Amino acid sequence: MEKIYDVIIIGAGPAGLSAGLYAGRAKLDTLILEKEKAGGQIVTTEEVENYPGGVEDPTGPKLVARMVEQADSFGVERKLDEIKEINLDEKIKVVKGEKGEYKAKAIVIATGAKPRLLGAPGEKELTGKGVSYCATCDAAFFEDFDVYVIGGGDTAVEESLFISKFARKVTIVHRRDELRAAKSIQEKVFNNDKVDVIWNTEVKEIKGDGIVESMVLRNRETGEEKEIVANEEDGTFGIFVMVGYLPQTELFKGIIDMDDRGYIIGDENMKTNVEGVFVAGDCRVKTLRQVVTATADGAISAIQAEKYIENNFEE
Repeated sequence: MEKIYDVIIIGAGPAGLSAGLYAGRAKLDTLILEKEKAGGQIVTTEEVENYPGGVEDPTGPKLVARMVEQADSFGVERKLDEIKEINLDEKIKVVKGEKGEYKAKAIVIATGAKPRLLGAPGEKELTGKGVSYCATCDAAFFEDFDVYVIGGGDTAVEESLFISKFARKVTIVHRRDELRAAKSIQEKVFNNDKVDVIWNTEVKEIKGDGIVESMVLRNRETGEEKEIVANEEDGTFGIFVMVGYLPQTELFKGIIDMDDRGYIIGDENMKTNVEGVFVAGDCRVKTLRQVVTATADGAISAIQAEKYIENNFEE
């Protein structure tokens, strides 16, 4: 007889692992599908200081390892497979991957989001070593250091103000001649003595041996290049890339309701517009994308999936 899981969770970041933990504890037959390795964005984070309780020596990989161990301890099955197609039309949902086809009574979408990269040489190599995509996560590490924020939208400008509480100086590097952020936020920046703006400029390269040491900027109008070198006493500076996120939701377009940026719309109980399909973590519409909110989403989605199954499937 073909196996039908109670719950299939797509994605093994903090949201997916939390959903798995709660589903497993509820004695639901649960499968987590992940195309790469467990952990999502958090596995690239060197220090996780803002997760309540945390672990000793709180690195991203150690926190994820603990989450995986917890999910496994409750009998959650995990498989590596890249999902290519999904059919949510029937009561039993069908998920098709490169390695197989899977069926379940309920689905939790926890596919996450990825920062939009600059694509500059050195960016990937120095991510977590001076290059960051999350001010809430990392601003405190740059207390009394110089920081450069790349971008000009609402997020970049708001995060510049937040970072200015810690940094010695914050410089916004924007590729256009005016910010795209709301005027009210712009006014706060222009009135903040700790924040400057470099206009019409893009990052050409980020340099450093194991840590950010310099950055090459290029003026888009004149073509002139300038290298920003770390203060000799500091030895480094922060680069916060704030040019947007890309929700990993392409698979669900036209099936699940989304906002205009591709984030899945879910209510406070993580329910989507499709019966029996729930959403958790960074791929959903929300105001704060952090490990703590992802794990909360995952817990709620699993409990709601359990209730859905109880109400819609006879024993």
